[in-house]
Amino acid sequence: MAQMMRIGGFQKQSFIDWDGRMVAVVFTQGCNFRCGYCHNPSLVIPEFYNTAACISEDEVLAALLSRCGWLDGVVISGGEPTLQPCLKQFIQKIKAMGYLVKLDTNGTNPNLLEELIYERLIDYVAMDIKTIPTYERYSQVTPISRCQFSKVLQTMRLLQQNVISYQFRTTIVPTLHSSEDIIELKRQMTKCPCVTLQMYREGDTVACYL
Repeated sequence: MAQMMRIGGFQKQSFIDWDGRMVAVVFTQGCNFRCGYCHNPSLVIPEFYNTAACISEDEVLAALLSRCGWLDGVVISGGEPTLQPCLKQFIQKIKAMGYLVKLDTNGTNPNLLEELIYERLIDYVAMDIKTIPTYERYSQVTPISRCQFSKVLQTMRLLQQNVISYQFRTTIVPTLHSSEDIIELKRQMTKCPCVTLQMYREGDTVACYL
């Protein structure tokens, strides 16, 4: 039996998830990080998404097919989309409809990302940079192995080759990021075409369940 995407949310229309484009947004279930400030606990905490009904992949694809010519593209977010075993096949189906595809990622699967880039299956990447990119600082944000962190750095280097349009984005959390951190992040990313600093939102976050 063919594997299907685990989809926990589907927004049929958005003006804010890809600058200048009207898109649909697919939210995948599951994440290998546990950032306390994450505002999608229902997509990150297994106890939540394992007991929740998935949105059918066929339902999402049918909705996208009906909006061809109306939407510009599709954003695949999460959770962490690259954990999905059939992500590539899912994107192939979306691209066959003529859509542009943006992928949101934490950067822990550089090999798959490189494959998607060089097969022209994605058109834009938004990578979350959790903090100053050192193992010690990342460990303050989420439990992370040195192997995982090395993959984060590998993904950063891949994107900085400018083989695809991309952005680095950091959620600024007052308890995790000082003004000096922000200055250092900006300094390290001066050559990046797009760097976004977004503010932490209070509310129901992953930290509430850890």
